Amino acid sequence: MLIYKILRAPEWAAFQAAGRTTGAPVDLADGFIHFSTADQAQETAAKHFTDERDLTLVAFDADAMGEALKWEVSRGGALFPHLFRELKISEVSWHCALPLGKDGHEFPKDML
Repeated sequence: MLIYKILRAPEWAAFQAAGRTTGAPVDLADGFIHFSTADQAQETAAKHFTDERDLTLVAFDADAMGEALKWEVSRGGALFPHLFRELKISEVSWHCALPLGKDGHEFPKDML
């Protein structure tokens, strides 16, 4: 199963340059890296990245994350994947631009 992280351009660039990340400011504040499932990603974008441009959608294999990935109750009582360790660039399955269209962010059709 793939899980997704939405990163701003500076966060994505820093992740690529360092080869690892402890996450965005919200992740650092909460003590874990937030992810979304395919079903949750659009709502995450709308809630936390409403008018932001230059975003990157990054996909990861949840099973490859090991025991550090926990599924915890969050928004609306749904289970969300949270990673309790740093994330490595080698764990990226794929990534793509997440453009902002007139009706919100435009996700790849094959993930919806």
